Amino acid sequence: MKFIAEIDVMPQKEILDPQGKAVMLGLKNLGIRNVADVRIGRHITLEMEVDNQAAAEEEAAFACQKLLANLIMEDYTFTVRPA
Repeated sequence: MKFIAEIDVMPQKEILDPQGKAVMLGLKNLGIRNVADVRIGRHITLEMEVDNQAAAEEEAAFACQKLLANLIMEDYTFTVRPA
């Protein structure tokens, strides 16, 4: 079966996010002042051919832990759905 994993990788809350700070400054320069904070991360989509939902979730978690996220500085979340 085909599954789609939607993965979000974000800097941990304790880690400084220079891209987010730069965007925040840009927003303020544009006159947008109601934004309290900006965090910049990555969105990754994986299309997988596996036997079942559990296998797809296991593979997505493994990919995040071993390659897609730097677990020292980043957190990740993902959802898996049938394609």
